Amino acid sequence: MTTPRYAPDLVPGTVTLVGGGPGDPGLLTLAGYQAVCQADVILYDRLAPQDVLDEAPGAQKIPVGKVPQGPFVPQERINQLLVEHARAGRRVVRLKGGDSFVFGRGGEEWQACAAAGVPVRVIPGVTSSVAGPELAGIPLTHRHMVQGFTVVSGHVAPGDSRSVLDWSQLAKCGTTLVILMGVTHIRQIAEDLIGGGLDAGTPVAVVRRASLPGQSVMSTTLASVADEMAAAEVRPPAIVVVGDVAGLDLDHTDAAVRHPSDH
Repeated sequence: MTTPRYAPDLVPGTVTLVGGGPGDPGLLTLAGYQAVCQADVILYDRLAPQDVLDEAPGAQKIPVGKVPQGPFVPQERINQLLVEHARAGRRVVRLKGGDSFVFGRGGEEWQACAAAGVPVRVIPGVTSSVAGPELAGIPLTHRHMVQGFTVVSGHVAPGDSRSVLDWSQLAKCGTTLVILMGVTHIRQIAEDLIGGGLDAGTPVAVVRRASLPGQSVMSTTLASVADEMAAAEVRPPAIVVVGDVAGLDLDHTDAAVRHPSDH
């Protein structure tokens, strides 16, 4: 096997941001795996592939994950730990689920390190916003059906003063809508999308535990998604896909849209 062009050679006193992919260790990139194996210190999230930590038996492993409505390590403390360990001359890896720059706060951590004079390297990861639907058989784009997709965070409720999203405009964007961290506020999100003009019968898919044992997919509609998620006791993390591709039946050659009511 030839040496990959992007084989990392971690340098003491640096921080490497590693995107761990959607959860299955096999979906961690080769470069990410090699970085983990070389690390002296690994700060890892709860959604990062935990099994890969065994490949760095000599590294100090620090959990810094955030549990929804539960225990969490403040981002400021994470930034501080990255800088402290790098300044001590260690090879630091920040292992995240998905990709560091897609709702992973990788940009904030880079800024904190840069402000402290600590060099940073980024190894991209497979984002769950694409991998989750794909593993569930949902193409986010499909020729003659949809020409793009929009990825948003639903962790802040529509109408909340902290929200910068206009859900009524998202309802008109004409793209597949991928909602991450939207379990808690899905009812209000669905209501705002319908209020913005999106058909109540629009297919919706809810993907749970993407790439992991127990992965499941719930097929429903925009009008019913909140009730069905509540009845199934869906808990984070879950990915919500809104649009015709969520009802696409890839097993049929005519690529017809399969609405939940067809079952």
